[in-house]
Amino acid sequence: MHYCQKCGHETTKKVPLGDSKIRQVCVACGTIHYENPKVICGALVIWENQILLCRRAIEPRYGLWTLPAGYMELAETMAEGAARETFEEAEAHINIEGLYCMYDIPHIGQIYALFKAQLKDGIFGAGPETIETRLFKEEDIPWDSLAFPSVKQTLRHYFKDKLNQHYPLHFETIHSEIDQP
Repeated sequence: MHYCQKCGHETTKKVPLGDSKIRQVCVACGTIHYENPKVICGALVIWENQILLCRRAIEPRYGLWTLPAGYMELAETMAEGAARETFEEAEAHINIEGLYCMYDIPHIGQIYALFKAQLKDGIFGAGPETIETRLFKEEDIPWDSLAFPSVKQTLRHYFKDKLNQHYPLHFETIHSEIDQP
């Protein structure tokens, strides 16, 4: 950020009084511009023992498979964000069962909140950010074509938890794009 969002003047990098981190500070009005992690909301959508995956039509990771997810918007809950993103990417309505996986991803400043959900009526499609959507049985998951470590880890948790029919909340840190937990 080179210009203040409040007054439009230039900013400079410095540690503000009483702070311990370098921030962008407006040289004219003194406004401190904080950069905070982004929250990603999504869903592990299940229909008749199959998982709904979306093949990405956008970067990053164009053409790879992911769970429906995206940035949380202002004035919505994480669950509302997960339902909205699922509809936007997969044209699917869902019944959310609960928060299932949460990941800190500090190297890119993101927090992922993924909910376990059931697909309503078995109806889905491909939104504008999606090339195609498909339901996958466990043995058909395209493991080598998954877009993000968080997707791979969530699917691993699900198939392991499914054996015991117990789905606890999983909370972890993913340290890099090449994490293979």
